Amino acid sequence: MGPKAKTKSIQNRKIGGKSDHLSREKQPEKVTELKEGFHRKEDTKDIWSPNIKTVFKALASARLCAAVWNNITDCDETYNYWEPLHHLLFGSGFQTWEYSPVFALRSYLFLHLYALPAWIYGLIFHSNQVLVFYFLRWLLGFASTTCETYFYKGVLQQFGPKVGRLTFLFLLFSAGMFQSSSSFLPSTFSMYMTLLLMGAWFQGNFVLAVLSTAISAFLSWPFAGIIGIGIAVDALVLRKKWRMFISWCIISTFVILIPIILVDSYHYGRLVVAPLNIVLYNVFSGHGPDLYGTSPWTFYFLNGFLNFNFIFPLALVALPAHLITRKLKPIKNQSFPIWLALLPLYVWILIFFTQPHKEERFLYPIYPLFGLAGAITWTCAESCLRALKLSEKFVQSVTLALVISSSIVSVSRIVGQYRGYHAPMDVFLELNRLSWENEGDTKEYNVCVGKEWHRFPSSFFLPNNMKLRFIPSEFRGQLPRPFDPPPNGTWTIPPHMNDLNKEEPTRYATLKDCHYLVDLETGQATEREPQYSQMTSEWEIIFQVDFLDNARSPQFLRAFYIPWFSETYCKRIPYVLLKRRPISNKKKRQH
Repeated sequence: MGPKAKTKSIQNRKIGGKSDHLSREKQPEKVTELKEGFHRKEDTKDIWSPNIKTVFKALASARLCAAVWNNITDCDETYNYWEPLHHLLFGSGFQTWEYSPVFALRSYLFLHLYALPAWIYGLIFHSNQVLVFYFLRWLLGFASTTCETYFYKGVLQQFGPKVGRLTFLFLLFSAGMFQSSSSFLPSTFSMYMTLLLMGAWFQGNFVLAVLSTAISAFLSWPFAGIIGIGIAVDALVLRKKWRMFISWCIISTFVILIPIILVDSYHYGRLVVAPLNIVLYNVFSGHGPDLYGTSPWTFYFLNGFLNFNFIFPLALVALPAHLITRKLKPIKNQSFPIWLALLPLYVWILIFFTQPHKEERFLYPIYPLFGLAGAITWTCAESCLRALKLSEKFVQSVTLALVISSSIVSVSRIVGQYRGYHAPMDVFLELNRLSWENEGDTKEYNVCVGKEWHRFPSSFFLPNNMKLRFIPSEFRGQLPRPFDPPPNGTWTIPPHMNDLNKEEPTRYATLKDCHYLVDLETGQATEREPQYSQMTSEWEIIFQVDFLDNARSPQFLRAFYIPWFSETYCKRIPYVLLKRRPISNKKKRQH
């Protein structure tokens, strides 16, 4: 190379260095927040994504709405979590067989996570029980918002702005996230941990990822540890970080499991390892959860579509979509393979979709992954459209149509669920209004439920001078019983408890013991489920709210609210609060 060539080469390097330096100085602030890999020329057209503050505010708005308007859709949430929590806070509540010291399947440390802020709130504001309930709902919504924002940050860093903003929008409007985010369930807590562990993993924080996985598995639901399979493969196989991974697994186990054992052993009055008991019961017992019903293989597919609509099928085909379009490289510069990020989703589907006993809440831990997988699929679809030489405006229009249509269907689902099934909470709020109107009345009243026992929203909705009592119905399984009074209410072995879901007649009160009665007027009567509102000599309706009649309403309009069509074609039946009529003097003399 001659002197002239050397000079030209040096000039090129200087110009190149200067140009690089200037380009870094002039980059927009949003661009600098992303990984360096996303600064390449082909990505600059699609570099925008909502900033963290905007995402947090939008999610907070949605989750606050969920805290206020979300229904309690699962009686397990009431009787296995709200009721024991009410016992810890106020000294009364219902006890299921899982909380019997004989079986000890549930962790009291999990309850104390919620009891502490509720106790502080009540201490400061001297609030009634209803406000404590909604304060905890708000706290759940805030926890979900924080974890979702952190997850979004990780997705943005790992997969770029296209996948990041789609994931955010899919989760923001999802009916599934609306329902799960403010539910008081271990599966919801595991969903929070999924958001944390995946977000930490995507940002390269293996310590937080391992710790979040351990918290999810030990404190809320042992089976949620499955979500950590991708982290384990990445750390042990791809990165060879054996020492770090195993060390933090051991540290996490001791830091989390020891407090659980100590707290639970105190409450149960004997040595208890609740996470182990759950696994032994569900996997190795002779009966297990199938006692509580089985569902066809289509259950989760229908449920997934109801809660994520078009995003759900997109999520299911994320891996094939990625493999088909990998030569187009729709997603660049991730620090580990996309199939590894999708592995927890597919392993969970493989395990839980094949189980005979299916419940909607079992999918809560992977709800965020549906949003991510759907975003990955659609990003791959966009790359195919661009490869067909379709205009950028057309591609963006199709994406916008997907986001808007999916959001509208989700909102329709949310509104439909509230309008159709919110009546039980309204009825029990009415009991509180009656109690406030009669402030100073020290008489104790029994509020009875028969077939509506499973829609009881919890003792947080009962005034202090009212108690819930069960009366016989066509349900022939085991109902919960009241906890014994503190301080020994949690470690006393309750009589008449079984783990076979056999009916316990000792749970029932007689109808004459009831002062109020909550019932759904279906128009059908049996010996154990008469139409109490027709017994006009004994009962009078003092409050009623419309409730969706599933049997006489079109299936599609039961699932989604459509203005005019839902009002026209859906049938409503009264959800009633009945009050016993006073016995006349003549009847008293005859008696």
